[in-house]
Amino acid sequence: MSSKGYIQSYSIIKNNRVVLNGEEFFAGGAEDDFATFIRALYKKLEITHSSFYKMDDMCKLGLLATELVLKDAAIREKYSDTEIGVVLSNSSSSLETDTAYYETVKDRNNYFPSPAVFVYTLPNIVIGEICIRNKIKGENTFFIFEEYNPEFMTDYVNNLFVSGKLKSCVTGWVEYYEGHYEAFVYLAEATQGDNRCIHSAEQVRKIYSF
Repeated sequence: MSSKGYIQSYSIIKNNRVVLNGEEFFAGGAEDDFATFIRALYKKLEITHSSFYKMDDMCKLGLLATELVLKDAAIREKYSDTEIGVVLSNSSSSLETDTAYYETVKDRNNYFPSPAVFVYTLPNIVIGEICIRNKIKGENTFFIFEEYNPEFMTDYVNNLFVSGKLKSCVTGWVEYYEGHYEAFVYLAEATQGDNRCIHSAEQVRKIYSF
């Protein structure tokens, strides 16, 4: 299939650094743990989202990576709720939270299942949080790969554009497991406008690095 779509903006979050469209947006302390770093980024973005501190770590990571790419995109002015979608992927699914929940139920003599933890035991919950925050009602899907697969992901999103199901899509990779994290999230659109480059696996590989 020929390329159909354009990359509007992108963010990368890893190693306590945040890159937005190729420029450093924020850097945490070298020794900061994830909790310290992600709270500092949340404050840097100067947003208010009442459920942020209740989320699991993968949801916090995905939500803020998305917040970065959407903050200047004005998608709500250009598209209806159903014309915007979210397609994400990772390698560990929701294993971090699954493990935390298992710890609350594995011992019959100390059985204390937590609904607050259980609610995050699906990888696509991060998509739900993004959609609630941004009032997105278009197609959404979460894929699991051993590593990020730009060929599959770009083809999938471009097919949504070609079919007319979406005109804009938040997509990429959001991984969190045992304190190791990495997010690469970008906004793709069906029409070029002021967008930076063609939405292809080759272009994604070029920008997904630092």
